[in-house]
Amino acid sequence: MKKPVIGISGSEVTIQAGPFMGEPRTYVNAAYVDSVYQNGGIPLVIPFTKGGEEMALEQMKLVDGLILSGGHDVDPHLYGEEVDQKSGATWPDRDQFDIALLKAAEDANKPVLGICRGAQIINVAHGGSMWQDLSLRPGHTLKHMQATRPDVGTHLVKIKSGTNLEKIMGQSSLMTNSFHHQVIKEVAPDLVEAATASDGVTEALESDDGQVIAVQWHPEEMHANPAPEAAIMNRLFKNLIDRANEEK
Repeated sequence: MKKPVIGISGSEVTIQAGPFMGEPRTYVNAAYVDSVYQNGGIPLVIPFTKGGEEMALEQMKLVDGLILSGGHDVDPHLYGEEVDQKSGATWPDRDQFDIALLKAAEDANKPVLGICRGAQIINVAHGGSMWQDLSLRPGHTLKHMQATRPDVGTHLVKIKSGTNLEKIMGQSSLMTNSFHHQVIKEVAPDLVEAATASDGVTEALESDDGQVIAVQWHPEEMHANPAPEAAIMNRLFKNLIDRANEEK
């Protein structure tokens, strides 16, 4: 049986040295590619393209499942807010690109895994909103931008009972890494909050049917760590690949 192809939404980086200085390059961190490959899928990076919904539709025809990867802050105008002075760099064109990929995947009933920014763009695309910076959220907030190396978990996430995420992970809590300064404010009306940190910050979302799973942490950075908590992260990628296999 042919292995399912998993598309990974790409970003761009501009090289500041060498003969192609100033030239944008399409990229994702290698950990995304490794996570798909090591769990039985064929990784395929989907480059950012300005072709709009038509291009996204054609790109999604090439893959069986989608990972929306991390990156820039989501443009606050998408959820009806002006840009706060504590908001980070945004890339509105990529927001529209990722939203178009998401819509194409959902319309084709292909499974989606959102990671960090990917979780945020899923929430906003479905009508949710964001705190533009951790400091703007009322009450005590944990450190969500860790200084520790990325394959190490630094705070506990509690998974809600009865969720698809609980079935995937096989447990009610786990240690995760954390690399974000924005957090989900209002969960989109057609999504379910699947996990939270101890400070109440939303750490995972899902659709009722489990087609869309979104996590705020970076499981791809933890999946190769030999620690038991890290090895569990492979279950997210295995689940995505298994569901993609079913929909082929």
